[in-house]
Amino acid sequence: MKTKIVLAYSGGLDTSTIVPWLKENYDCEVHCVCVDVGQIKPGESEQIISRAKAIGADSVQIADATKELLEEYIWPMLKSGAVYEDKYLLGTSIARPVIAKKLVDRAKEIGADYIAHGATGKGNDQVRFELTIMALAPEMKIIAPWRIWDIKSREDAYAYCTAHGITLNVSLDKSYSMDENIWHLSHEGLDLEDPANPPQYDKILELSGNPLNAPDEPECLTLEFEKGIPVKLNGVEMGCVELVQALNALGGKHGIGIEDMVENRVVGMKSRGIYETPGGTILFFAHKQLEELCLDRELSGFKRIAALKYADLVYEGKWFSSLREALDKFVDQTQQKVTGEVKLKLYKGNIIPNGTVSKYSLYNQNIASFAMGDIFDPKDAEGFIKLYGLPLKVKAMAEINNGGK
Repeated sequence: MKTKIVLAYSGGLDTSTIVPWLKENYDCEVHCVCVDVGQIKPGESEQIISRAKAIGADSVQIADATKELLEEYIWPMLKSGAVYEDKYLLGTSIARPVIAKKLVDRAKEIGADYIAHGATGKGNDQVRFELTIMALAPEMKIIAPWRIWDIKSREDAYAYCTAHGITLNVSLDKSYSMDENIWHLSHEGLDLEDPANPPQYDKILELSGNPLNAPDEPECLTLEFEKGIPVKLNGVEMGCVELVQALNALGGKHGIGIEDMVENRVVGMKSRGIYETPGGTILFFAHKQLEELCLDRELSGFKRIAALKYADLVYEGKWFSSLREALDKFVDQTQQKVTGEVKLKLYKGNIIPNGTVSKYSLYNQNIASFAMGDIFDPKDAEGFIKLYGLPLKVKAMAEINNGGK
């Protein structure tokens, strides 16, 4: 019986090269799995299947995971408030565990011996894919061609296919390396590899428009959340996919959610990328506005600490770790009363708060008002300040008694 290999297949040059390479080097069956996380456009599935079969794939599966990605991965991340290095909304990172999970599901279904992927040896994705596979199928062997073959570039890959009589409808034009799903679109490479170069937005952007060219009039919207999860846009109840697609369109129209950042990769190097996350940026902003009303100071402060760790776990590919699962229990508890309505204005790349309402709001106007009231007596502050500042006072007195040292 031939060896069976499940390959994470996108239909691009890299994974199209891997199919014949695996067959040549492992005398195997290659079973391609293309996981749709929102990047496959109408009509493209058929093209992906026919292309894979034409180059020798023994089977091709399109696994629809867009809804699963949002409900089981992105919504927990949104509730946590996780943002990597204060900028990155983890668009590529959060999709990798669900993609790898689908690979594992297919491998178990057909009794595969290996799972293969086309992630490069310098990137984060090799870590994310393989950690997920290790967590869900520790017995599974992994093949990462970019770490072991002699192919060093896209030109080499194209030459390999040509030499093996494989015709690809692939261009070798110099284009950005991109990753897309329903949550975001990333761009790396070319002129972006030098941080001194300004981004060429008119050449790069696809989901979002250039903020400088956005409409001159702001646009208002209303988001409603239940226990930290967005459920309505402008009063209309929507499913998760429909809602994010609608916000992507609104945010993109007004140039929302564009980040130009130099990040620290898991593998130890820095890389620069342009990230477009129009809908996600709106949701994170709105969710934070609502939490400002509904969470007390101590809980909010600790949740920010947890969010930093949550972001690291997602970025590093540790979605199926015990710590992430435990943090979700904490996060879910914090979200029990994060329910309400958030109004926003979108204007030339900016999100402007326009009012927030929640029946669980901890904001009490009678206490917060500058007008005197019965609930809070300003005179009480005097004793509080004396006790709160006592350590500072004792320290200063001791220094004076010791000659100012």
